[in-house]
Amino acid sequence: MLPPGSKLPPIVQTAWFMADAPGVFERFHREYGPIFTVRYAGFPPEVYVTTAELAEQVYRTDHNGHGHAGAARRDFMEHLVGAHSVLTLDGEPWERHRKKLNPPLRAKQVAGYRDDIAAIAAEKIESWPLDRPFALRDRMQEITLEIIIRLIFGIGDAGRVRRLHELLPALIETGGAMQVAMLPERLHGIAARVPFSPYGRFLRLRAEVDAMLFEEIRRRRAAPGGTDVLGRLLEAGLGDQEVRDELITMLIAGHETTATGLAWAFERLLRMPEILRRLPDDEPYLDAVVKEVLRVRPVVYEAPRLLSAPLRLGEYEIPAGWYAGPYIPLVHRDPAAFPTPGQFRPERFLEGHPSRGWMPFGGGRRFCVGAQLALLEMRVILREVLHRLELTAPDQAPEARRLKNVTLAPAKQTRVIARARTPARAT
Repeated sequence: MLPPGSKLPPIVQTAWFMADAPGVFERFHREYGPIFTVRYAGFPPEVYVTTAELAEQVYRTDHNGHGHAGAARRDFMEHLVGAHSVLTLDGEPWERHRKKLNPPLRAKQVAGYRDDIAAIAAEKIESWPLDRPFALRDRMQEITLEIIIRLIFGIGDAGRVRRLHELLPALIETGGAMQVAMLPERLHGIAARVPFSPYGRFLRLRAEVDAMLFEEIRRRRAAPGGTDVLGRLLEAGLGDQEVRDELITMLIAGHETTATGLAWAFERLLRMPEILRRLPDDEPYLDAVVKEVLRVRPVVYEAPRLLSAPLRLGEYEIPAGWYAGPYIPLVHRDPAAFPTPGQFRPERFLEGHPSRGWMPFGGGRRFCVGAQLALLEMRVILREVLHRLELTAPDQAPEARRLKNVTLAPAKQTRVIARARTPARAT
């Protein structure tokens, strides 16, 4: 028996998803229970699960070879990250790339970036407006993009940094837009020839970014070394195209997502002064707060697998050729995994890491390789902001969630008002 789902035509379900993804999933969960089907136009049906136990069953397909995370993402992401990305690979090629990426992104290695991250954040914070509302998420994206360019790409030339600050957000915005990401491959050629089409603009942006990255890769091969991730990848023996694809992968996985996580952190904390007062100098508590933010407001909403064999989930059997994956926001509200899930309670991460069910970076064997860098960035940037500024929310009403490219972002981009701290609190 197949899991239940809406009888609306796939094109209508797709349009509804694009207009209000959180609302769609909340409604289907209420109507159909912990397992339900969504049908997107032009793609296989996708079955979503909403409990930690069911998510673990899906992730176990990583180990028996019947679930393919790379194939599940390929249709939506290969145009952007490439065919040699750890996000779109499966099997032995994925194993090889993962082993190359692990060393420079381990917690011990990324800890060496702490001072650089703090300096970048401090530099950017100096330019923030005071005493008037602004969108914090945009400012966080500036910080995380600078971190990617300097510490991942290793680019220091001021002119190239400025140009990448213009190109990379446009590339992500255009390539991640639903009109491009969900465009069936058979229509790529037609869309590329349509004047001023979103897909055509994406291709032009990608070509210019690629030209800059390949030039940087050639330059660095001629002068090897460096502590940035690019230098370490070149030492690992990857080819130019493979390195390019992994650099773009780290941009996609570590720029907008981390900035959105930081925006959610302030959106939540500015409405909970009792928690904010304990920050930023209690390091264990700060780490727990970051993890609790990512529980109550996960940035990435799913981690699907394309099934190559049927999958039994409870009373249902999911056919081969369908997608299956957790809808992460609802898994994070599973009371079996997180007692009192409606409460913002960082202490749950101090009392013993509730790893079962916590999946802001995915799960199974495909847990995000950049998770340690993202967590470090969030802790360091939160601390730098709180040391330098006092932030308030002009509107105390919580911000709704909206689908922004591949992330669930605050609907108003986390509106804040900043005021300078007294010199005694400055660092």
